[in-house]
Amino acid sequence: MASDLFYREGIRAVGIDRIILESGVAKASFYRNFASKDDLVAAYLDYQQDLNAKDLEEVQLQFPDSSALQLHALIDTFVKKMKTPGYRGCPFVNTVVEFPDTAHDNHLNAVKGTDENWKAIEKLAEQAGAARPSELSELLRMLCNGAVMLSYIHPSDFNPDNFSRAAHSLVDSHLFGWTPTRKED
Repeated sequence: MASDLFYREGIRAVGIDRIILESGVAKASFYRNFASKDDLVAAYLDYQQDLNAKDLEEVQLQFPDSSALQLHALIDTFVKKMKTPGYRGCPFVNTVVEFPDTAHDNHLNAVKGTDENWKAIEKLAEQAGAARPSELSELLRMLCNGAVMLSYIHPSDFNPDNFSRAAHSLVDSHLFGWTPTRKED
């Protein structure tokens, strides 16, 4: 319940009283489990991390012998999420934006969560044979975050399939050595 509300409406916009009301949980029970809203936010971020780990596990089971296909399948999973009604981007990035104080626990937990996700992508890129797995992971991260922002800024014009083509091309370029030519100034 809280996870859906936090994702749909934003963490700061959703109060504890509303969560208690909509979940039907007694206030005393809620506070036995979560001493504060920040504790609930930490559980929300842990839950989001578990969902990401599940996505990775699913593609690893689907393509157990090919890390390259796993990378491509993760891109497809992300695109599928982008096409889901109510898509609001990355919950970790959203949390960082809502809590800009870099010393705040919610900010720190969100940064930790997103960093863990991208380290897993980097490891997968390394296993797939990318010459520069760290670079590939960072470029995919920038591409993903840019796509998320475009989906916010221009939702009616945003086309997740364009992100898909760019991300798949980026992976292939790092795995198979293709590099685009560009004019030097």
